[in-house]
Order: sequence, then C-alpha cells, then structure tokens
Amino acid sequence: MGRMTPGRVAAAATGVALAVALPVASLDVGGADPRPADGGWTASWAAAMTPPGTQGPAAAGVHDATLRQRVQLSLGGHSLRLRLSHEYGARALRVGAVTVDAGAGAVPVTFGGRDDFALAGGVERVSDPVPLRIDAGADLMVDLYLPGDTGPLTQHPYAGATTAVAAGDLTGAPESAFMPLGTSRLLLSGVDVESDAGAVVALGDSLTDGLGAGAAEHAYPAVLADRMLGLPADERLAVVNAGISGNRLLADGNVAGVSATSRLESDVLSQPGARVVLLLEGINDILHTGGSLHPRSIRNAYERIAARAHEQGLAVVGATLTPYAGSRGYTAAGEDDRIELNDWIRTTGAFDAVVDLDAAVRDPELPRRLDPAFDAGDGLHLNAAGYAAMAAAFDLDELVRLAEG
Repeated sequence: MGRMTPGRVAAAATGVALAVALPVASLDVGGADPRPADGGWTASWAAAMTPPGTQGPAAAGVHDATLRQRVQLSLGGHSLRLRLSHEYGARALRVGAVTVDAGAGAVPVTFGGRDDFALAGGVERVSDPVPLRIDAGADLMVDLYLPGDTGPLTQHPYAGATTAVAAGDLTGAPESAFMPLGTSRLLLSGVDVESDAGAVVALGDSLTDGLGAGAAEHAYPAVLADRMLGLPADERLAVVNAGISGNRLLADGNVAGVSATSRLESDVLSQPGARVVLLLEGINDILHTGGSLHPRSIRNAYERIAARAHEQGLAVVGATLTPYAGSRGYTAAGEDDRIELNDWIRTTGAFDAVVDLDAAVRDPELPRRLDPAFDAGDGLHLNAAGYAAMAAAFDLDELVRLAEG
C-alpha cells in the first residue's frame, strides 16, 4: 500500500501532471444534453461505476492529459454512441476532445454537437450518434482529452485492462505516445450500438468482474458474449458486465460500489435494450458476516431484485453461489448459509430460470471447494478456465427465449 501508484509512475514517466484539488473555472453546463431516448439502441459494453476512493489514478485525477481506453464490444452495428459518467464528481470538468477508433483511424465524437464541452458532476452524459461500422467482438479504442485539472474521477476500479495516458491532446495518436496509467476505467461507462437486438446484463461482484482471470476478455460475461457469436445473427444478444469487485447485495462499499439492490436501477435496468438479468451476488455478504447474516436477508434481496426487474419487463436468471472453502473469511456457518441459499435458488419460483454455477466449477471430490483446475489461487476467485466453465453453463437458446419475452 505504500508503493508508488501506477498513476504516479506514469506521470513521472510522461510528464503528465496529476491533478490537485484546485477550483475549476466556471464551466457552462447549461448545454448538457439530457439522456436521449433509448429506443433503437442496445448497450454493447458497459462498466459499473464507483467513487474514486482515496488513492490511485482515479483519486488523483489528471491535468492536460489524454486517456486511452480499449473496450471489446459484444454487439456490432453501423452506428454507436458513448456514455461518460461523472456521477461521483463534485464539480464539472472540461472535456476537450473525444475520438473513437475501430481500427481504421480515429473518428471524432461530439456531445450536444460540441467536441469541447463540460461534463457536470453527478451525471452521465450520452454522445451524439457516430456513424461507424464495427463488428461484434471487435475492439474499440476511446480517447478522452481532459485539458484542465479534473479532480477525482468516477471510475470502475478493476477493468482487467490497462488505461493509458499521454500529456496534452493526443487523441488518435500512435500507441507509442502513451504510457500505462492503471487498470481502472475512468469516466467511460458505456458504448451503445444502434440495434434492437437486446442485452443480457450480468449483475455481480468480483466473480462477474473477472478477478483472477488475467484479462477482461476472460471474465465470464465476455466469454458468454463470445459464445453468442456462434448463434445466427438475428438471435445474438449483447452481454454487458455490471460486476464490481467487492460488491455486496445488502451493504455499500465505496470503491466496491453501492449495494446491488441500490444500483439495480442505474447499472441494469437503465442499460439500453436490457432484457435479461443474470444475478450472481451474495458470497461477499456471507464472507463479511462470517455466517451471522441470516440467509433470509439474502433471499429477500434476491426477491426484491427479481420483482423490480419483472416490473420493468426483464427476465431474471438466478445463479447459484460458487464454492469458497479455503479462502480468507471462510467459516462453517457461512458454508451452511451458502448451501441453504443454493438449495433455495435451485427451487424458488422467484426467477425465470436458474443456472447452477456451483455445480459447474466445484471440486467433484470436495464440493465445498473449487475444482483445483479452476482455482485462481485464493479459493474464491476463478482463473480463465473457471470463468469459461461458468459461461458454458448458460443455455444460449434459453437466454434468447427469455429475451424475446
């Protein structure tokens, strides 16, 4: 914890000045466009955002710098739009330029007709449509030039990918101009494509975020999106990852995000084109309470999430909790709770379907533990093979039927 953060290393190497908490000159945010109607748009990629915390690049912010972030789109199209979140910003910040590159060169992105605009604190802003063809599974490079002192930045703490930084406006510049900044997503909260295909949204914690997989493309929602590519084009669904490492069903956690029940609206139900929710949460609630939290509390949270999603017309797939014996925080009482909850998940009528991820990744000889071939090394998180096994447990035909209503 006492070592130099990646952001400070990058700043020293590139000459990028990390922001200090200076007052920003008054910015005209009156032109901030309201979120447009989502008809005809589907979320192809998204990141659930959290506060900046007290250390690292998000807490420090940047000054006169370009951020470069790569994302992999789960659904393609002929037009896209970006979403930028300053939800946890205390004051407005200036965005000087935004570009996207799908491999054929940088294309400018405007917001409300402007390429230089203010991003108000406490809001998410959606760009104007960008006519750009991109295929499902393709990478999109997003550059954001931030000319002033940004102050702390809204983030997604664990991206499984590197955010890069360069001094000045280097939007569209070669990779050699950038240096690694860290593994947090900064400001970039979503990419939508013009499509009526619909999206599956995975709500969860680090097991959805893909911690232990080594890279974002190995998280189970990304592998599930890859599986979707094998379906006929008119049946494919987008798969959006709304996992946050450390997240809990019933308690807020600062950089671990507000509780899943509290963020359901913003991270799932508000995703353009959302049709199905994949719910895998609860193991952190068990870990943090050592078995003292009654399973009924978690069941009630599941039921509230399912009921709210149903009110909005979304189907809900409940996932059993995966093994965690051998991990820090494991207790016999907590394991009893996990078993009880999994029995309930398998038999409840609260969900439209159930996927047994516990059965998919547990050790056949010691079922309270992960299969050793899937264990990332801490008894709780999975490696790339384990997340692939999770993704393989989903019935694609069933997901398509649920999305069709």
